[in-house]
Amino acid sequence: MPEQNIPLYMNLHEYQGKEILASFGVRIQRGIVAHNAKEAVAAAKQLTVETGTGWHVIKAQVHAGGRGKGGGVKLAKNLSEVEEIAGSIIGMNLITPQTSAAGKKVHQVLVAEDVYYPGESETSEFYMSVLLNRGTGRNMIMYSTEGGMDIEEVAEKTPHLIYTEEIDPGTGLLGFQARKIAFNLGLSGTAFKEMTKFVACLYKAYVESDSSMFEINPVLKTSDNKIMAVDAKVSIDDNALYRRKQYAEMRDLREENPIEVEAGALGLNYVDLDGNVGCMVNGAGLAMATMDLIKQAGGEPANFLDVGGTADAARVEAAFKIILKDPEVKAILINIFGGIVRCDRVAQGVIDAYKNMGTINVPIIVRLQGTNADIAKELIDNSGLDVQSAVQFQEAADKVKQVLA
Repeated sequence: MPEQNIPLYMNLHEYQGKEILASFGVRIQRGIVAHNAKEAVAAAKQLTVETGTGWHVIKAQVHAGGRGKGGGVKLAKNLSEVEEIAGSIIGMNLITPQTSAAGKKVHQVLVAEDVYYPGESETSEFYMSVLLNRGTGRNMIMYSTEGGMDIEEVAEKTPHLIYTEEIDPGTGLLGFQARKIAFNLGLSGTAFKEMTKFVACLYKAYVESDSSMFEINPVLKTSDNKIMAVDAKVSIDDNALYRRKQYAEMRDLREENPIEVEAGALGLNYVDLDGNVGCMVNGAGLAMATMDLIKQAGGEPANFLDVGGTADAARVEAAFKIILKDPEVKAILINIFGGIVRCDRVAQGVIDAYKNMGTINVPIIVRLQGTNADIAKELIDNSGLDVQSAVQFQEAADKVKQVLA
């Protein structure tokens, strides 16, 4: 499958993100993945041997934040609790503030070591993420002393507690910046040195893995002043997957929208939305303008779908089938600007696809503009099919408004 048809970024599970972090020297909360309760018990026993941990944390592995609030992260104090908790989490539909009302099905858990052990000092939780500041075009590290499950409330109610540190791409992360972060987090002594190393390794992991985001919440200062990633939310830039094959293999299709996965396999750039008018467009810019057009006409776009530059019958038919999988679609607007692509070929593709599919029970409006647009309009108008043609942008909008009335 062509990499460019994977969504704009590829999300990873916590355990996968931690694997990447560890490969760059970032200290992590160690754990083992389990797919059923028996595997969880075996993992817990192995962790006890390897780390000495007596308690274990059972963590649902789904592509969503807020798992703790949804009951997807629980502490087990003995092996029978490990088995019981893992058994209850695996197979459940986990509902969090970041999932739909239906939630996400849990297929596996991470059995992790307990890192909140008593010691010479109190434990502290911090928040840290690395991402692109789109306003300045530079990477930045965002961090806060207020790590943990309520970071969204911190951002909303006390934004002054969230700091940012921008990185000059010409120099990369400098030593004084890592020290500044450790200082602002109120650390000293061993913990200060540990945090500067943590920040440097984290930023290196972000850059060299071609990630679009690394979010660690919480970053933990343990009671013996170690700094470690207790969680990891990682998104990899899909444009870089051709040179990061080991990360591309981490993709979990079960966590993605099945229609988007199917569209990607067919070579279509598709994003599912909540509206009632299906869009089939060539070119991302025109697709965005078409979505605006639909909004202006009183409708809501049901999808973003860029069929690319080869809108032949097979491709158009595949696009029709994808759009019509959405039961909320009440009309389809095809908006093609023919530059390299001849409009008459697209029109013939629409006609052939329509005939191949038999009955299509929603109105179709086709706007073809560019090379051979007049021939294309004639083909559509004389096809005898229930397809309406338009030439101007506004004309297409008016026809959408009519069919939705």
